[in-house]
Amino acid sequence: MDYKKPVKKAKKGIVNIVFSRVSVLIVLVLIQIAIFSASLTWLKDYAAYIDAAFLVLEMISVIYIINSKSNPAFKITWILLIFVMPFFGTVFYLFMKIMPGTGFIEKRLADLNLQTKEYMTQDEETLEALRVSKPANANLAHYLSQQVSFPVHRNTAVKYFASGEEKFEEMKKQLKKAQHFIFLEYFIVEEGIMWDAILDILVEKVNAGVEVRFMYDGMCGILQLPYHFDKQMKKYGLKCKSFSPVRPVLSSYQNNRDHRKICVIDGKVAFTGGVNLADEYINEKERFGHWKDTAVMLEGEAVQNFTILFLQMWNITQRQPENYEKYLTPKSLDIKRELGFVLPYGDSPFDKEIIGEQVYFHILNHAKKYVHIMTPYLVLDSEMLTTLTFAAKCGIEVIIIMPHIPDKWYAFILAKTYYEELIQAGVQIYEYTPGFVHAKVFVSDNDTATVGTINLDYRSFYHHFECGAFIYNNPVVWEIERDFQDTLKKCEKVTITNLHSRSIVERVVGRVLRLVAPLM
Repeated sequence: MDYKKPVKKAKKGIVNIVFSRVSVLIVLVLIQIAIFSASLTWLKDYAAYIDAAFLVLEMISVIYIINSKSNPAFKITWILLIFVMPFFGTVFYLFMKIMPGTGFIEKRLADLNLQTKEYMTQDEETLEALRVSKPANANLAHYLSQQVSFPVHRNTAVKYFASGEEKFEEMKKQLKKAQHFIFLEYFIVEEGIMWDAILDILVEKVNAGVEVRFMYDGMCGILQLPYHFDKQMKKYGLKCKSFSPVRPVLSSYQNNRDHRKICVIDGKVAFTGGVNLADEYINEKERFGHWKDTAVMLEGEAVQNFTILFLQMWNITQRQPENYEKYLTPKSLDIKRELGFVLPYGDSPFDKEIIGEQVYFHILNHAKKYVHIMTPYLVLDSEMLTTLTFAAKCGIEVIIIMPHIPDKWYAFILAKTYYEELIQAGVQIYEYTPGFVHAKVFVSDNDTATVGTINLDYRSFYHHFECGAFIYNNPVVWEIERDFQDTLKKCEKVTITNLHSRSIVERVVGRVLRLVAPLM
């Protein structure tokens, strides 16, 4: 290649750590907190007036929370926080509600949704065909189309990848075929074998006249990537940006991360799933044992949903108008109609709908024989806990595969607080003994599945930008179920006896964490 790759960084010493971006960010935030605390000390002569004012604010906040439309779990957590720590709880709640950053994103996305609505209209013939096949799925399609403008499609082939390695190899092949444009949107990107190989292809394509847009979540800017990574990519010819970069300023907008993984090539092919662009996802770097992940590739009509999803996110910070027609999926693709139905969907913390969780509810509520699930996290709201246990009590085989080696100790301890209630209701829980499961998969009754980025936790359901593909009556569902069964053979079943052998400290910590789970 005729460009220079960034030099790999050596392990950080003490000086590097002290002056790293993370350290500087923490120091600047602490300075802001110190200034705020000092201001309160300066106002101590007015303590009586301040106490009275905050008492009124506490009462107003609690009344507002009780009457809000948010999930009951959030209401309970916020009210508990305000009662236990009145000053901090009230200030924290008001801070999260009134920060202007999230308001801008919410308004901008609403505008972009209106701009793109004409490209996301539902084909009534397709919807009617789905209604004839399975009325319940047609109802879900109607909901997603009417509420958040995600139409269901036919004429779409789906390929399933049972590992990050498989997805990586196919993704390289498809990227090399690009003739017009490549869109990439990922939560994590980190320099290494995987990214270097992809970057080689992207630069080659840019030099051949292909438009390449690459967007990564801003959290990478302090944890995984070099400073000014986006500027370096632009030197190579890529259009590159960081979504919601983390700033050393107290702001609630930094709570909403772009957790999506999307790759669109020429409007013909799209990838999604759990696989990010870093070496652990293809087991070139071991972090938590063997990394089990999944992904899907779509080819055909349904790709257009992912194209529009990407362009909506890309244009949040753009000023110039977008030429959407330039990137629409060609209508002449030779894809067989008997490949069933595919409905790619996105979820936003600002769309007033819990899309990801509703899709999972739908699968659980309409299963006739089984629902098989892979997820790295299990932090459940009362609605999901009730739905899972009710399905099992109704005789549906509900099996959940979780990691045996966790990436976050606190999330693992918290997840185990739900195990006993689930198992007692008939839900079977297995742990993947070789390592870590990062897959986000629901598969049911040999005819329905969804693969995407959405974990079974509050972060994915309520705080993050997510996406997935709902698949019905497509042959790939059999492959997804076969992979589930193959993975199950490498798992160990969790029993009530296992749970009772946990230490007292672990049990107590788990229960305490559960109090604040909605805010984690």
